[in-house]
Amino acid sequence: MKDFRQPHPAKFTDPFVTANGDDRASVALTHPETLWFNTGTLCNIECANCYIESSPSNDALVYLTPDDVNGYLDQLDAREWRVREIAFTGGEPFMNPQMNTLIEAALTRGYDVLVLTNAMRPMMRPSVKSGLVQLNAAYPGKITFRISVDHWSPELHDKERGKGAFEKTELGMIWLRDTGIRMTVAGRSVWAESESEARDGYGAFYARHDFAIDPRDPAQTVLFPEMDETVDVPEITSGCWDILNKHPDSVMCASSRMVVKRKGAAQPSVLACTLLPYAPEFELGTTLQEAERSVQLNHRHCAKFCVLGGASCSS
Repeated sequence: MKDFRQPHPAKFTDPFVTANGDDRASVALTHPETLWFNTGTLCNIECANCYIESSPSNDALVYLTPDDVNGYLDQLDAREWRVREIAFTGGEPFMNPQMNTLIEAALTRGYDVLVLTNAMRPMMRPSVKSGLVQLNAAYPGKITFRISVDHWSPELHDKERGKGAFEKTELGMIWLRDTGIRMTVAGRSVWAESESEARDGYGAFYARHDFAIDPRDPAQTVLFPEMDETVDVPEITSGCWDILNKHPDSVMCASSRMVVKRKGAAQPSVLACTLLPYAPEFELGTTLQEAERSVQLNHRHCAKFCVLGGASCSS
């Protein structure tokens, strides 16, 4: 894994106390809405700055199987979490050869399904497309694909994802449009432009292709802040909620958990956060029951991305 520099070693070390000696903020699982499955870290491309280090060779998180997914869906019923959404991420989910079966497992139980994908070659294999057409026809309006479009211009998108990546994603989005599968977009807010300029750019891109995506709706065009672990950020104390006029229930770990399977592990694990797959302190156990405990906000991403950035990975 990457060897990140630590600008302030005293920060984010004690799970219960900040560097200044204040009580660290925590978040309870108060309203489960989304259960995430990381289908594996393998990806068809290697981005310049991928928070999970996905690549064609990184199998640190191995493919989940239908038995894995169905086991946790059974636990959802047993624990009465009443989530509305099952979400799949990677890596590139469609690298997993059983991805359509995983989607179907969630749909047959009545859940909405969210899939994060780059909409490139793994999704565009004929057998995958055929299966998606059938699933969309059988469960209309229940599937949403969130497409990774790092920037609305091919030049900057390809700077992150490699030459020709934008065009391949564009073709995948056109196919999804014609198939009638609902799309949203995940972009990045790291470029030298205002949010308004970015949303104008995405709007023009959508208009060129008649994509039914609202560039102004933050749930349909999500602009994520950069997750740079070398940047100094403040720690979140229990007193910050009142200062920020924010409630712990608004933070992502109040409403979601993520299932992963580590290479060599006998069974999957449940994590507190989709953004911290390699941080052992955010691994809560192997069952949903174990994962019902509160989460200490003891990481830079907790502060910058979730509490201060207000970002959420769910739809």
